[in-house]
Amino acid sequence: MRLGGKGAVALAFVLALTLVGAVGCGEDVGHEADEGVPIKLGELELNVQETRFLNPSQADDSEYLEGQQLPTPAGKSYLGVFLTMHNEGDHAVRLPTDSEVTVTDTTGAAYEALPSETDFSAPLGAEIAGGADVPGPGSAAASGPVQGALVLFLVDQAVNENRPLKLEIEFEGETGEIVLDI
Repeated sequence: MRLGGKGAVALAFVLALTLVGAVGCGEDVGHEADEGVPIKLGELELNVQETRFLNPSQADDSEYLEGQQLPTPAGKSYLGVFLTMHNEGDHAVRLPTDSEVTVTDTTGAAYEALPSETDFSAPLGAEIAGGADVPGPGSAAASGPVQGALVLFLVDQAVNENRPLKLEIEFEGETGEIVLDI
């Protein structure tokens, strides 16, 4: 069978798309990504499931804010970053601590994660076994609507004007960055 002008062009286009798709397969997970795309730092893979401002007067959000200063301080808002973490290694590792997880805005303002002890909180600073996940199977965070563990930040309300926001994570001498979709 012989292809004419339009048929040859269409075939070339399909082959080009196939080649582009094949080249994109098998890429390593990097240190920078957008929300919803995993990054890998050492043996730890991290993925932000959702980012949103939390409203203390909503029943659902009030559970995330247990133990935090309420009402929210003037000019401030609580920002929740819900993420998953997976230790791809065989040995336990210590998760990043509150001070190793920050949100930064375009002005360079940085906000450290707040200590949080709710059933939905990411256990920052704790050890995670080889092959284990955060949130753990069957936990409140894994069973919740987002299916991610909460990392909580108290940010200036003006942060909305200084987007995109980035989640920066230091882990075992590496730094990763996830652009938050908010």
